[in-house]
Amino acid sequence: MPKTIPKIAKFMTTLPLAVESSAKLSMAHQIMHDNKVRHLPIVDGGKLVGLLSMSDLHLIETLKDVDPAVVEVGDAMTRDPYAVASDEPLDEVAAIMAERKIGSAVVMDAGNIVGMFTTTDALRALAETLRMRAHH
Repeated sequence: MPKTIPKIAKFMTTLPLAVESSAKLSMAHQIMHDNKVRHLPIVDGGKLVGLLSMSDLHLIETLKDVDPAVVEVGDAMTRDPYAVASDEPLDEVAAIMAERKIGSAVVMDAGNIVGMFTTTDALRALAETLRMRAHH
């Protein structure tokens, strides 16, 4: 009997936070810090328009003449982030993330953000899969 590959929904982080592209970088940084997240979906009118990572923030914040209280998230975000449905197979999503060298995928169902799948989630999935194989 062939084993089925788990769907991304099994390992994604639910209850994702999101901010509008007009939010200030300082506010986004505070939200990310307070919630211990490294990736923040950016929305306009409820539609996914970008993704802000902690590394994006650190890069922007090192530039002189940049005031995080003035600069908007839209000026620092990555446009057209990698988005997948919650029923996407885990192996396909992980392979694309590795190929593109990206740290996260926004999980969308019916146009709504339902989760985030990050490299941390991928490592958790790997650990669980290896443990299951070891016990069979």
